[in-house]
Amino acid sequence: MGLSIVPPLRLLRQFDTVRLIQSRFADVEDSVLSPLADDEAELADLFDLDNATNARLQAELGRATGIGIDELLFHVPNYRIVNAAFTYPRPEGARFNGGDRGVWYCAFDADTALAEIIFHKTVEYAEIDRFDDSVSYQAMLADFTAQFHDIRDLPAFAPCLAPDSYVESQLLAERLLAGGATGIIFPSVRRPGGTNLACFRPALVGNVRKGTAYRLTWQGSPTPLVEPIPATQ
Repeated sequence: MGLSIVPPLRLLRQFDTVRLIQSRFADVEDSVLSPLADDEAELADLFDLDNATNARLQAELGRATGIGIDELLFHVPNYRIVNAAFTYPRPEGARFNGGDRGVWYCAFDADTALAEIIFHKTVEYAEIDRFDDSVSYQAMLADFTAQFHDIRDLPAFAPCLAPDSYVESQLLAERLLAGGATGIIFPSVRRPGGTNLACFRPALVGNVRKGTAYRLTWQGSPTPLVEPIPATQ
């Protein structure tokens, strides 16, 4: 049974929060299809196909069920990256969202953001019993000034921080979202002492810009080598 109590609200002023996305998505524009086409006509066909299957574009046309067009961002720096976070949820959801609507997850520091990414990628590799890959991630920084529900240091919400289950946390998020909540501040489950934010509202994700890029390399071990990528690369 989900928790019926409501976490307290806290005014958060937090700058330079860190969200890591795969570098190949960091510069996504609709023209990413251009190298695949031999001429303008073929490119137009590719755009038509992409428009029909691209969840972000469909949401920006008002055709999504989980989020309204009035909630999305337009014509501000990196708005497509923000919108993508809300329109490409995993089918099974994540800690504080279900499968029909995404959330802007970020950490208060880079080490926590890296720990979160490393944990989930390592789980993927463990499923195929192969730790041999190299992936680059781009940090996207964002600033927040708003009130959010805060479940830090509240034992009543410990079920929402279960390391192997999102059942209680998704129930809480569903209830809070339906009540108009902006998001949840919560302690990192993957890095002791770290703090994360799940922001429910695109409009609150402010001043989005690039930070450091990292390369994560697995070489037979569940623990990857983490290397900052020089800006000149």
